Amino acid sequence: MKKPTLLLTTACSVLAIIGIVLNNPDGIRTSQQGLALIGDAEGCRRDPYYCPANVLTVGIGSSAINSKIDIKKKLTDEEIAERWKADLKIAEQCVNKYANGEKLPQGAFESAVSITFNVGCGKMRYSTLFKYARQGNIKAMCNQFTRWIYIGNKPSNGLKQRREKERQLCLHS
Repeated sequence: MKKPTLLLTTACSVLAIIGIVLNNPDGIRTSQQGLALIGDAEGCRRDPYYCPANVLTVGIGSSAINSKIDIKKKLTDEEIAERWKADLKIAEQCVNKYANGEKLPQGAFESAVSITFNVGCGKMRYSTLFKYARQGNIKAMCNQFTRWIYIGNKPSNGLKQRREKERQLCLHS
């Protein structure tokens, strides 16, 4: 199937979106540090695009998996922030439910939210990383991040960098 033609790329400011989210967090536990890790890794675009895993995406890593994307619409900062908060809530709920997130130290929690935001709850809920989190073995949990560097069967330099940042945040909880 041929992909639809998408609009020209229009970047937005991750920092501006973080400011909007922090001004009205709506129950988001992830701090500015965690938001910056996720936002910097994902980048911010007002127009829809296909990510390296070939998933239709908009804003800060918001995919059509969680909510519909109009491929002809450029989003405002407020729309991007609302989509991001909704997606973050899904990732946080997954970490709380399957990785004992409410008992994790803040850095470990935020790292788990970041990887869950990136790969999805379905892949993380049965992972060894979440198993160690449930057991309270934070060091072993943190050392699992660097295993999650593949897109398809190929290692990704971007994911290597992101996973190392997640690992470091996790270890320094």
